Amino acid sequence: MAASILPFEKPVAELIEKVRELRALAAADPRFEPELAQLEDNTGRLAREIFAGLTPMQKVLLSRHANRPYTLDYVKRLFTDWVELKGDRRFADDCSIVGGLATYHGRSVVLVGHQKGRGAKENVKRNFGMPHPEGYRKAIRLYEMADRFGLPILTFIDTMGAYPGIGAEERGQSEAIGAALAAMARVGVPIVATVIGEGGSGGALALGVANRVLVLEFSCYSVISPEGCAAILWKDGARADEAAARLKITAPDLLQLGVVDTIVEEPTGGAHQDHDEAAARLDKALWATLTSMDGLSPEELVDDRYRRFRGLGSFVG
Repeated sequence: MAASILPFEKPVAELIEKVRELRALAAADPRFEPELAQLEDNTGRLAREIFAGLTPMQKVLLSRHANRPYTLDYVKRLFTDWVELKGDRRFADDCSIVGGLATYHGRSVVLVGHQKGRGAKENVKRNFGMPHPEGYRKAIRLYEMADRFGLPILTFIDTMGAYPGIGAEERGQSEAIGAALAAMARVGVPIVATVIGEGGSGGALALGVANRVLVLEFSCYSVISPEGCAAILWKDGARADEAAARLKITAPDLLQLGVVDTIVEEPTGGAHQDHDEAAARLDKALWATLTSMDGLSPEELVDDRYRRFRGLGSFVG
Protein backbone atom coordinates (compact mmCIF):
# COMPACT_ATOMS: atom_id res chain seq x y z
CA MET A 1 0.00 0.00 0.00
CA ALA A 2 1.45 3.36 -1.04
CA ALA A 3 2.39 5.69 1.78
CA SER A 4 0.04 8.62 2.20
CA ILE A 5 0.41 10.56 5.43
CA LEU A 6 -1.50 13.68 6.41
CA PRO A 7 0.61 16.29 8.26
CA PHE A 8 -1.30 16.08 11.55
CA GLU A 9 -1.09 12.28 11.70
CA LYS A 10 2.64 12.01 10.99
CA PRO A 11 3.79 11.44 14.62
CA VAL A 12 1.24 8.64 15.08
CA ALA A 13 1.93 7.10 11.67
CA GLU A 14 5.65 6.93 12.40
CA LEU A 15 5.04 5.16 15.71
CA ILE A 16 2.59 2.74 14.12
CA GLU A 17 5.21 1.81 11.54
CA LYS A 18 7.69 1.12 14.36
CA VAL A 19 5.06 -1.04 16.08
CA ARG A 20 4.68 -3.08 12.89
CA GLU A 21 8.44 -3.59 12.65
CA LEU A 22 8.75 -4.57 16.31
CA ARG A 23 5.74 -6.89 16.03
CA ALA A 24 7.52 -8.77 13.25
CA LEU A 25 10.61 -9.09 15.45
CA ALA A 26 8.55 -10.23 18.45
CA ALA A 27 6.92 -12.92 16.34
CA ALA A 28 10.35 -14.43 15.80
CA ASP A 29 11.84 -13.62 19.21
CA PRO A 30 9.63 -13.39 22.35
CA ARG A 31 12.26 -11.24 24.09
CA PHE A 32 10.90 -8.24 22.15
CA GLU A 33 7.38 -8.66 23.54
CA PRO A 34 7.77 -6.35 26.60
CA GLU A 35 9.21 -3.60 24.40
CA LEU A 36 6.38 -4.15 21.92
CA ALA A 37 3.73 -3.83 24.63
CA GLN A 38 5.29 -0.57 25.86
CA LEU A 39 5.49 0.88 22.35
CA GLU A 40 1.88 -0.09 21.60
CA ASP A 41 0.76 1.60 24.81
CA ASN A 42 2.71 4.77 23.97
CA THR A 43 1.35 4.80 20.42
CA GLY A 44 -2.23 4.38 21.59
CA ARG A 45 -1.86 7.16 24.15
CA LEU A 46 -0.33 9.58 21.62
CA ALA A 47 -3.03 8.75 19.03
CA ARG A 48 -5.80 9.43 21.55
CA GLU A 49 -4.23 12.77 22.48
CA ILE A 50 -3.75 13.93 18.90
CA PHE A 51 -7.00 12.62 17.46
CA ALA A 52 -9.08 13.96 20.36
CA GLY A 53 -8.13 17.46 19.24
CA LEU A 54 -8.79 17.08 15.53
CA THR A 55 -10.84 19.79 13.87
CA PRO A 56 -13.92 18.83 11.81
CA MET A 57 -11.98 19.55 8.60
CA GLN A 58 -9.12 17.30 9.69
CA LYS A 59 -11.66 14.52 10.23
CA VAL A 60 -12.99 15.16 6.73
CA LEU A 61 -9.46 14.72 5.40
CA LEU A 62 -9.18 11.43 7.30
CA SER A 63 -12.48 10.26 5.78
CA ARG A 64 -10.93 10.84 2.34
CA HIS A 65 -7.60 9.18 3.18
CA ALA A 66 -6.16 7.38 0.16
CA ASN A 67 -5.32 4.28 2.21
CA ARG A 68 -8.71 4.01 3.92
CA PRO A 69 -10.45 0.64 3.37
CA TYR A 70 -13.06 0.75 0.64
CA THR A 71 -16.17 -1.38 0.09
CA LEU A 72 -14.36 -4.29 -1.58
CA ASP A 73 -11.78 -4.32 1.23
CA TYR A 74 -14.61 -5.00 3.69
CA VAL A 75 -16.25 -7.49 1.35
CA LYS A 76 -13.00 -9.48 1.24
CA ARG A 77 -12.72 -9.56 5.04
CA LEU A 78 -16.32 -9.92 6.22
CA PHE A 79 -18.20 -11.90 3.59
CA THR A 80 -17.98 -15.21 1.78
CA ASP A 81 -19.47 -16.53 -1.47
CA TRP A 82 -19.30 -13.04 -2.99
CA VAL A 83 -20.92 -12.87 -6.44
CA GLU A 84 -20.79 -9.44 -8.04
CA LEU A 85 -23.70 -8.43 -10.27
CA LYS A 86 -23.05 -5.82 -12.94
CA GLY A 87 -24.97 -3.46 -15.17
CA ASP A 88 -28.25 -1.57 -15.00
CA ARG A 89 -29.90 -3.34 -17.99
CA ARG A 90 -30.32 0.06 -19.65
CA PHE A 91 -26.99 1.62 -20.50
CA ALA A 92 -23.80 0.30 -18.88
CA ASP A 93 -22.04 -1.01 -15.81
CA ASP A 94 -20.87 1.75 -13.49
CA CYS A 95 -17.79 0.57 -11.59
CA SER A 96 -18.09 3.34 -8.98
CA ILE A 97 -20.88 1.30 -7.38
CA VAL A 98 -20.36 -2.39 -6.71
CA GLY A 99 -23.06 -4.80 -5.62
CA GLY A 100 -24.00 -8.41 -5.47
CA LEU A 101 -24.82 -11.41 -3.32
CA ALA A 102 -22.78 -12.74 -0.42
CA THR A 103 -22.97 -14.81 2.74
CA TYR A 104 -22.64 -13.06 6.09
CA HIS A 105 -22.41 -15.21 9.22
CA GLY A 106 -24.27 -17.94 7.37
CA ARG A 107 -27.01 -15.60 6.06
CA SER A 108 -27.51 -14.61 2.44
CA VAL A 109 -27.40 -10.84 1.98
CA VAL A 110 -27.31 -8.26 -0.79
CA LEU A 111 -24.40 -5.81 -0.71
CA VAL A 112 -24.23 -2.40 -2.41
CA GLY A 113 -21.39 0.06 -1.95
CA HIS A 114 -19.51 2.98 -3.46
CA GLN A 115 -16.06 1.93 -4.66
CA LYS A 116 -13.09 4.24 -5.15
CA GLY A 117 -9.88 3.22 -6.87
CA ARG A 118 -6.24 3.08 -5.84
CA GLY A 119 -3.83 4.44 -8.40
CA ALA A 120 -4.57 6.49 -11.52
CA LYS A 121 -5.80 3.63 -13.72
CA GLU A 122 -8.27 2.22 -11.19
CA ASN A 123 -9.46 5.68 -10.15
CA VAL A 124 -10.39 6.40 -13.76
CA LYS A 125 -12.20 3.05 -13.95
CA ARG A 126 -14.07 3.79 -10.71
CA ASN A 127 -14.59 7.48 -11.62
CA PHE A 128 -13.09 8.40 -8.23
CA GLY A 129 -16.11 6.84 -6.52
CA MET A 130 -18.59 9.29 -8.10
CA PRO A 131 -21.47 7.32 -9.62
CA HIS A 132 -23.31 7.95 -12.88
CA PRO A 133 -27.07 7.31 -13.22
CA GLU A 134 -26.42 3.72 -14.30
CA GLY A 135 -24.67 3.10 -10.98
CA TYR A 136 -27.78 4.09 -9.05
CA ARG A 137 -29.98 2.08 -11.42
CA LYS A 138 -27.78 -0.94 -10.76
CA ALA A 139 -28.32 -0.34 -7.05
CA ILE A 140 -32.09 -0.19 -7.62
CA ARG A 141 -31.95 -3.57 -9.39
CA LEU A 142 -30.26 -5.01 -6.33
CA TYR A 143 -32.68 -3.41 -3.86
CA GLU A 144 -35.63 -4.85 -5.75
CA MET A 145 -34.00 -8.27 -6.03
CA ALA A 146 -33.33 -8.29 -2.28
CA ASP A 147 -36.98 -7.44 -1.63
CA ARG A 148 -38.16 -10.18 -3.98
CA PHE A 149 -36.14 -12.87 -2.24
CA GLY A 150 -36.35 -11.52 1.32
CA LEU A 151 -32.63 -10.82 1.69
CA PRO A 152 -31.22 -8.15 4.04
CA ILE A 153 -29.46 -5.23 2.36
CA LEU A 154 -26.11 -3.93 3.60
CA THR A 155 -24.79 -0.74 2.01
CA PHE A 156 -21.41 0.97 2.30
CA ILE A 157 -21.30 4.72 1.73
CA ASP A 158 -18.08 6.36 0.50
CA THR A 159 -18.39 9.04 -2.17
CA MET A 160 -17.78 12.74 -2.70
CA GLY A 161 -21.16 12.76 -4.42
CA ALA A 162 -22.84 11.79 -7.66
CA TYR A 163 -20.87 12.64 -10.81
CA PRO A 164 -21.88 16.17 -11.97
CA GLY A 165 -20.95 15.77 -15.65
CA ILE A 166 -23.15 16.73 -18.59
CA GLY A 167 -23.54 13.12 -19.74
CA ALA A 168 -24.74 12.05 -16.30
CA GLU A 169 -27.33 14.83 -16.27
CA GLU A 170 -28.46 13.95 -19.79
CA ARG A 171 -29.03 10.35 -18.69
CA GLY A 172 -31.13 11.41 -15.70
CA GLN A 173 -28.85 11.68 -12.70
CA SER A 174 -31.39 13.32 -10.37
CA GLU A 175 -34.17 10.93 -11.42
CA ALA A 176 -31.93 7.92 -10.80
CA ILE A 177 -31.06 9.14 -7.30
CA GLY A 178 -34.72 9.86 -6.53
CA ALA A 179 -35.72 6.41 -7.77
CA ALA A 180 -33.05 4.85 -5.55
CA LEU A 181 -34.42 6.68 -2.51
CA ALA A 182 -37.94 5.47 -3.31
CA ALA A 183 -36.78 1.89 -3.89
CA MET A 184 -34.99 1.76 -0.54
CA ALA A 185 -37.96 3.33 1.24
CA ARG A 186 -40.41 0.64 0.12
CA VAL A 187 -38.51 -2.66 0.37
CA GLY A 188 -39.73 -5.02 3.08
CA VAL A 189 -36.32 -6.23 4.22
CA PRO A 190 -33.90 -4.86 6.84
CA ILE A 191 -31.38 -2.31 5.55
CA VAL A 192 -28.20 -1.37 7.38
CA ALA A 193 -26.08 1.41 5.89
CA THR A 194 -22.51 2.12 7.00
CA VAL A 195 -20.66 5.35 6.23
CA ILE A 196 -17.11 4.02 5.78
CA GLY A 197 -15.51 7.18 4.40
CA GLU A 198 -16.87 10.40 2.95
CA GLY A 199 -20.65 10.45 2.56
CA GLY A 200 -21.43 13.34 0.26
CA SER A 201 -24.79 14.76 -0.87
CA GLY A 202 -27.60 12.84 -2.60
CA GLY A 203 -25.01 10.56 -4.15
CA ALA A 204 -24.47 9.13 -0.67
CA LEU A 205 -28.10 9.21 0.43
CA ALA A 206 -29.09 6.97 -2.51
CA LEU A 207 -27.45 4.20 -0.46
CA GLY A 208 -28.51 5.60 2.91
CA VAL A 209 -32.30 5.19 3.32
CA ALA A 210 -31.80 2.47 5.90
CA ASN A 211 -33.43 1.22 9.08
CA ARG A 212 -30.12 1.75 10.87
CA VAL A 213 -27.11 3.85 9.89
CA LEU A 214 -23.62 3.20 11.26
CA VAL A 215 -20.69 5.55 10.85
CA LEU A 216 -17.00 4.89 11.31
CA GLU A 217 -15.36 7.14 13.88
CA PHE A 218 -13.52 9.36 11.37
CA SER A 219 -16.07 9.28 8.58
CA CYS A 220 -18.32 12.20 7.66
CA TYR A 221 -21.81 12.51 6.18
CA SER A 222 -23.03 15.76 4.67
CA VAL A 223 -25.34 17.49 2.23
CA ILE A 224 -22.35 19.20 0.60
CA SER A 225 -18.57 19.20 0.92
CA PRO A 226 -17.04 21.86 3.19
CA GLU A 227 -15.23 23.34 0.18
CA GLY A 228 -18.46 23.56 -1.83
CA CYS A 229 -20.37 25.02 1.10
CA ALA A 230 -17.71 27.71 1.64
CA ALA A 231 -17.67 28.59 -2.05
CA ILE A 232 -21.47 29.01 -2.11
CA LEU A 233 -21.93 30.83 1.19
CA TRP A 234 -18.88 33.07 1.24
CA LYS A 235 -17.50 32.81 -2.31
CA ASP A 236 -14.29 31.62 -0.66
CA GLY A 237 -13.29 27.95 -0.73
CA ALA A 238 -10.46 28.73 1.69
CA ARG A 239 -13.06 28.94 4.48
CA ALA A 240 -13.69 25.20 4.26
CA ASP A 241 -12.52 24.70 7.86
CA GLU A 242 -15.25 27.05 9.08
CA ALA A 243 -17.86 25.39 6.88
CA ALA A 244 -16.91 21.93 8.15
CA ALA A 245 -17.46 23.06 11.74
CA ARG A 246 -20.83 24.62 10.98
CA LEU A 247 -22.15 21.72 8.90
CA LYS A 248 -21.98 19.29 11.87
CA ILE A 249 -20.84 16.42 9.66
CA THR A 250 -18.51 14.43 11.92
CA ALA A 251 -19.52 11.24 13.72
CA PRO A 252 -20.21 12.74 17.20
CA ASP A 253 -22.42 15.48 15.72
CA LEU A 254 -24.23 13.00 13.50
CA LEU A 255 -24.99 10.78 16.48
CA GLN A 256 -26.18 13.70 18.61
CA LEU A 257 -28.50 14.88 15.83
CA GLY A 258 -29.90 11.38 15.25
CA VAL A 259 -28.64 11.15 11.67
CA VAL A 260 -26.72 7.97 12.56
CA ASP A 261 -27.44 5.32 15.16
CA THR A 262 -24.00 3.96 16.06
CA ILE A 263 -20.39 5.12 15.89
CA VAL A 264 -17.91 2.33 15.15
CA GLU A 265 -14.56 3.03 16.81
CA GLU A 266 -11.58 2.83 14.48
CA PRO A 267 -8.16 1.27 15.16
CA THR A 268 -5.32 3.39 16.55
CA GLY A 269 -4.52 6.07 13.97
CA GLY A 270 -7.65 5.43 11.89
CA ALA A 271 -9.08 2.63 9.74
CA HIS A 272 -6.39 3.17 7.10
CA GLN A 273 -3.71 1.99 9.55
CA ASP A 274 -5.18 -1.50 10.03
CA HIS A 275 -7.77 -2.77 7.57
CA ASP A 276 -8.17 -6.11 9.35
CA GLU A 277 -8.87 -4.53 12.73
CA ALA A 278 -11.21 -1.95 11.15
CA ALA A 279 -13.17 -4.77 9.53
CA ALA A 280 -13.33 -6.75 12.78
CA ARG A 281 -14.74 -3.77 14.65
CA LEU A 282 -17.28 -3.05 11.94
CA ASP A 283 -18.27 -6.72 11.86
CA LYS A 284 -19.22 -6.67 15.53
CA ALA A 285 -21.43 -3.58 15.18
CA LEU A 286 -22.91 -4.64 11.85
CA TRP A 287 -23.94 -8.11 13.01
CA ALA A 288 -25.46 -6.79 16.24
CA THR A 289 -27.42 -4.17 14.30
CA LEU A 290 -28.68 -6.60 11.67
CA THR A 291 -29.81 -9.25 14.14
CA SER A 292 -31.61 -6.64 16.26
CA MET A 293 -34.24 -6.44 13.50
CA ASP A 294 -34.81 -10.17 13.10
CA GLY A 295 -38.29 -10.13 14.63
CA LEU A 296 -39.75 -7.40 12.41
CA SER A 297 -42.20 -8.18 9.60
CA PRO A 298 -41.83 -6.57 6.13
CA GLU A 299 -44.54 -4.05 7.00
CA GLU A 300 -42.89 -3.22 10.32
CA LEU A 301 -39.51 -2.73 8.62
CA VAL A 302 -40.99 -0.25 6.13
CA ASP A 303 -42.78 1.59 8.94
CA ASP A 304 -39.62 1.62 11.07
CA ARG A 305 -37.69 3.18 8.21
CA TYR A 306 -40.41 5.76 7.60
CA ARG A 307 -40.55 6.79 11.23
CA ARG A 308 -36.76 7.04 11.43
CA PHE A 309 -36.52 9.55 8.63
CA ARG A 310 -39.64 11.47 9.57
CA GLY A 311 -38.09 11.95 13.00
CA LEU A 312 -34.91 13.56 11.72
CA GLY A 313 -34.32 17.24 12.35
CA SER A 314 -33.21 19.42 15.23
CA PHE A 315 -33.65 23.07 16.07
CA VAL A 316 -30.87 24.83 17.92
CA GLY A 317 -31.86 28.21 19.38
